[in-house]
Order: sequence, then structure tokens, then C-alpha cells
Amino acid sequence: MPRLYPISRSDFIVSLRHLGFSGPYPGGNHEFMVKGTRRLILPNPHGSDIDAGLLARLLKQAGITREQWEARWDLSASGSILPQGHHA
Repeated sequence: MPRLYPISRSDFIVSLRHLGFSGPYPGGNHEFMVKGTRRLILPNPHGSDIDAGLLARLLKQAGITREQWEARWDLSASGSILPQGHHA
């Protein structure tokens, strides 16, 4: 299984958009993103990256497999972001 890496909140949001989510939308205490009937609550920005453990929980809640998460980088040729420490 591919290893997950920490990611900034803004890169996480861009990645979710590549995977079909819309938003973020304002919510009570947290923003959220939507895909179909699925609603994913986003962590608040605290100036640090989303660590691998929290990322794994968020992906599970979003219904995104690790394979789907890694495949989103295949879009890098079209100008999307790359994970920190990785090069195309």
C-alpha cells in the first residue's frame, strides 16, 4: 500500500477538487466539501500540514482509496500539484 505524506490544507482542497468534490463551503465551525451525497468536513487551518494519520482518516470518510489518491498525481502533466518532496 502506498505511503501517505503530509499535505497542506490548500493542496488537499485542490486534490479533492481533482477527485470530483466541490467547495469548500462554509459550515458551523468547519468548512466542508461535497461530492454527490457525501459531505466531507475539513480541518480548520492551523498553519501546519495535514499529517498522514489525519489524511488517512479524511480519505476514508471521503470514500477515496489510496490508489485513487495516488492516481490523482497522474494529472501532474496537466499542471496540477505534486506532493512535497516528489518530482515529476
